[in-house]
Parts: sequence; C-alpha cells; structure tokens
Amino acid sequence: MRAGRTRTVLTALLVASALSVAGCGMDDQPKPSGKAAADEDKGNDAGGEKGGDAGKDKDAPAGIAPGEKAPDGKSAPAKLRFASTTLDGKSFKGETLAGKPSVLWFWAPWCGTCQGQAAQTAKLADKYKGKINFVGVAGLDKTEPIRGFVKTQKVGNFPHLNDQKGAVWKKFGISQQSSYVMLDKNGKTVHEGAATSPDQLTKQVAGLAG
Repeated sequence: MRAGRTRTVLTALLVASALSVAGCGMDDQPKPSGKAAADEDKGNDAGGEKGGDAGKDKDAPAGIAPGEKAPDGKSAPAKLRFASTTLDGKSFKGETLAGKPSVLWFWAPWCGTCQGQAAQTAKLADKYKGKINFVGVAGLDKTEPIRGFVKTQKVGNFPHLNDQKGAVWKKFGISQQSSYVMLDKNGKTVHEGAATSPDQLTKQVAGLAG
C-alpha cells in the first residue's frame, strides 16, 4: 500500500511541476524575427499608439508636415492687402494686382491737374494693357461727380475705386491729388508722388514695365 501511495504522490508532483514550467515559459518564448518583428514593432510605437502615428504632431493641420508652419493667410505683399469697391459696385481686392507692376492714380473729380493728366494716363493704360495694372482711386467727392469725371475724361478703360471715405488713400499715405503710386510685381513701391509732366510720367511707366 505504501508503494502505491508513493507512486501517486510522485505522479502528482510531476504533473504540478510540468504545469508550472508551462505557465512561466510564456515570457521566455523567443521573439519573432524578420517581417513578423517589423509588424509587431509598428503596433508598439511610443505612447502605445498603433498604425504608425507615433512622432506626428497631433495639433498640425491636415496636409502640414511635422515641423512646418501653417499658412497665415497673409501671403500678399503688405501694400496689396486692402479691399475697396469699384464705381460699378463690384468688390475689389488689392491682392489681385500681385504678379504684375501696378500704377495707382489718386484723383478727385474737381481737380484741374487730374483733368489735365487723364488723357495721358488713359493712353498709357492702353499701351501697357496686360503688362501693367492701372487703377484709379477716386476720392474727396461723391459718387455721381466721380462717375461724371470718368465719362467726361474718357478714362473708363481701367478700373476706378470709389474711395469716398479715403481708406485706400490713407493706406498709401496720400494727402494730395493728383498723385501716383507705382509698385513692382512684388508690391514694392518704386515711385510715389504728386503729379508730374506727361513726359516724365511716360518715362516712369516705361521704367516700371522694364
């Protein structure tokens, strides 16, 4: 009987020992190698994230690479960041002038000098059409006199802004009519000042065109 009991005890001890070894061996199993290891590493990125998202800037807008700054919406040159309305009531944004040289003519309908320069300005606008932007910035009066000037002086071949409140005049620091502001294609001022002679105006515009 003692021999039978001894065999039973030994058998039980052997079974318990085998189960213990099997349970502890889970942490001691060899790690996968090759493609299996690479696949496993993708799911164990920093912070425990999966899908290869580790290292990405969670706050970055869509389409912006890590480390890059989001556009600020102010890509237009400073001088061209203005908005106004044309005589026919359409909205006008200065940024549309970017990419070409521009001539801004600041005038008033009752200004004798402006009247004297109208024909030459219109002629130059025709000559450099497609190469230089010409924009009239009318102020210091109401809409009807301004429209009357455009019609009478025949300067309707380029747009004119109805700047009665003087917002655009103020932006460019204009305090006297007739004045011209000439900008290169990058929006940099290359000339500004009061009225010049027709010949000098022609030379200045020609120089702007290059």
